[in-house]
Amino acid sequence: MNKGICDGVWPTMITPFTEDNKVDYEGLEKIIEWYIKNGVDGLFAVCQSSEMFFLSLEERVKIAEFTVKKAAGRVPVIASGHISDSIEDQITELKAIANTGVDALVLVSNRLASKDESDDIWKENAQKLLDAIPEVPLGFYECPYPYKRLISPELLKWCADTGRFYFLKDTCCDPDQLKAKVEAVKGTGLKIFNANTATLLESLRFGVSGFSGVMANFQSNLYVWLTKNWDKYPEKADELQWFLTLSALIELQLYPVNAKYNMQLEGIDISLHTRSKNASAFSVANRIEVEQLHKMTKLYSRKLQ
Repeated sequence: MNKGICDGVWPTMITPFTEDNKVDYEGLEKIIEWYIKNGVDGLFAVCQSSEMFFLSLEERVKIAEFTVKKAAGRVPVIASGHISDSIEDQITELKAIANTGVDALVLVSNRLASKDESDDIWKENAQKLLDAIPEVPLGFYECPYPYKRLISPELLKWCADTGRFYFLKDTCCDPDQLKAKVEAVKGTGLKIFNANTATLLESLRFGVSGFSGVMANFQSNLYVWLTKNWDKYPEKADELQWFLTLSALIELQLYPVNAKYNMQLEGIDISLHTRSKNASAFSVANRIEVEQLHKMTKLYSRKLQ
């Protein structure tokens, strides 16, 4: 049983803000509807794309609650919002997020041990969280901020064998590592979702469950097509993979400002304001690049119909 974690595309949701720096819930509802209209399989709320390190606990909780309410059972919702350093504070915030009704609570892998601490320390802290938050389906996110801590295949197997973990957002960007992780959790309830576009198709072919990454804020429908059709139309899948890989270079722009601009091009009335980046640095050339990607995505969508 996977506790509602289905294969496919799980966008890392962005948070719209008003110009006076408040969470824009009207805009957030429109974004949720856009994801669902584009056929995504689930929503990953309160993650790094959501600027969770710049949100208060009250805001993190309210965003998770709001997303669950507006998704209204049409797709499952998972959430993180797990940013504190001390285990005690982490337990407090994780319990608060768990009470929002999300389908799974996502732990951030770098919160369980500092960069120079061993996997044994990490496992001890993971067990403390498991003991403190019983009966809640869990996941892991290899968040790159403030540092990236990848979970080894051996450690991932330990997580899977607890029977508590159902989701991993993997950020290793390495097919060999991904394949080893897939093999390590085979036969368990833990599903692996690749955050990296360039390795996505290859990873789908050896058993990754889907995509959970930045580019679902730009081309969610194309990722949905790829995850659902890669085996039926292998030549089209190869061609789409090449296009998506080149498109993903837009991640090197001013993200998530550029994702908010793409949402504007989709007709969603939100501001470009963010808390993690300076939106005024989003140049004319940046805008033109996103506009051209948006047009090419529309052309490619029609091609696949």
